[in-house]
Amino acid sequence: MKRKLIAGMAVAGLLLPFISSAQRKPDVQAHLIRGPYLQVASSTSIVIRWRTDALQRSVVNYSPDEKELKGLAEDPALTFEHKVTITGLSPRTKYYYAIGGGPGDTLQKGSDNYFVTLPPPGAEGSYRIGVFGDCGNNSVNQRSVRDQVIKYLADKPMDAWILLGDNAYTSGQDPEFQEKFFNIYKDNLLKKYPLFPAPGNHDYNDFYQYKATAQATHDIAYYQNFSMPTKGECGGVASGTQAFYSFDIGNVHFLSIDSYGKEDKETRLYDTLGAQVQWIKKDLEAFHNTKRGWVVAYWHHPPYTMGSHNSDHETELVKIRENFIRILERYGVDLIVCGHSHLYERSRLMNGHYGMEATFNAAEHNLSSSTALYDGSENSCPYIKDSANKGTVYVVTGSAGAMGSRQATYPHDAMYYSYNELGGASMIEVNENRLELKWICSDGQIRDHFVMMKDVNRDQVITIKKGQAATLTASFIGTYKWNKGKDATRSIIVKPTAAKTVYEVVDPYTCLKDRFEVRVSK
Repeated sequence: MKRKLIAGMAVAGLLLPFISSAQRKPDVQAHLIRGPYLQVASSTSIVIRWRTDALQRSVVNYSPDEKELKGLAEDPALTFEHKVTITGLSPRTKYYYAIGGGPGDTLQKGSDNYFVTLPPPGAEGSYRIGVFGDCGNNSVNQRSVRDQVIKYLADKPMDAWILLGDNAYTSGQDPEFQEKFFNIYKDNLLKKYPLFPAPGNHDYNDFYQYKATAQATHDIAYYQNFSMPTKGECGGVASGTQAFYSFDIGNVHFLSIDSYGKEDKETRLYDTLGAQVQWIKKDLEAFHNTKRGWVVAYWHHPPYTMGSHNSDHETELVKIRENFIRILERYGVDLIVCGHSHLYERSRLMNGHYGMEATFNAAEHNLSSSTALYDGSENSCPYIKDSANKGTVYVVTGSAGAMGSRQATYPHDAMYYSYNELGGASMIEVNENRLELKWICSDGQIRDHFVMMKDVNRDQVITIKKGQAATLTASFIGTYKWNKGKDATRSIIVKPTAAKTVYEVVDPYTCLKDRFEVRVSK
């Protein structure tokens, strides 16, 4: 299988002819043909990868000061595929970097070559994660979606971006990755923002006639081209495999899942006694035992869709819905994001539907009837998750490159919003206990979004001594109106004299309300 992969790369002109050991000199002029791109990012470390057309050492100079790149990380081994790990970094810090083979042999540097380290695991803050599904087809749509995401970001950079599979059409071969993925995103996304991928069926179609073998061996370009946090170094429980893994971005825990490959050369994701599901359970248990925050799971094959694929008919989709997602719901996963079907679909907050589309009952399976647009329109309050942590929103966002048709029963009954006329990518934006997802279309419009909040609408009793002040803080992120005074801030300082005073704060749409009963003791 490896001989076939190398042969395919050579045909495409991406590998040099055989080079003897006598020719392997560090001073051979090398040119950059892939990257740089950022992998395995955490609050204190990152991996930088790139490819050259000649053997060269791997050297990265870096620093928060663009003009003085005093930091050095290197690998002296001569290679075409360069992979350098930088450790000892400071959280949430911007670093500029240059790559090359050493002094006087810089391949790339400049003001656009930078990364920002992630926040510490569990830290609350404001975070932004891009979501690209089925992107790698070298289409006009792919470039348009890319450009609109960059335009949307403007001066609001992403913390990271994730891939939902089918990252290089049609067969996931290395030349396809080069042409349809790395070349498309190299100048604007790959060298700035850490990437956490998941595989799709087309990524496993490397040399199509060997698809079944590739599913078992994982001997495909996808696993050669990407580095993943397999040791738990970015948060979560170590998976020991590139196929599935987890990581943290502040108080958001992500699980990247493989819905197509085989584990131990036998089991699949929907075989719930297999290695992947057993790891998922351990990972989610560990997260809930030690942290509080959001949980997002992503993979390729969606449990609900009536776009270019049919979740009532296709084996992977049916079995994932019937066997697997109930486990994630049991562990309180907040958001599930998939690709495969080339459109956008989004459910309400739902729970407990594992059958065919015809068995979906909104009254039974939707935990909220709201649109969650949270814009003042009718019935648009946010989805709210309390301490019971029940309910999941399902999103299909598989049109960052590929476009497709729709099924006869489109839209799926479980979906609040569906759209297949234009492609797009999604943006997950988290601010403490508020999560919002936006779907950014190829024409720049945001055609859908929703807001979900956790642990809001609180009722508290606070006791202070006479003459003391108390600080009251709203449980939600947004706009505030307090019942006493004209304050519009999230926190206010009060110094009541009465034995009991009630303070209330609401949002502009009367969706959210906190109540504080302040008691003054003698």
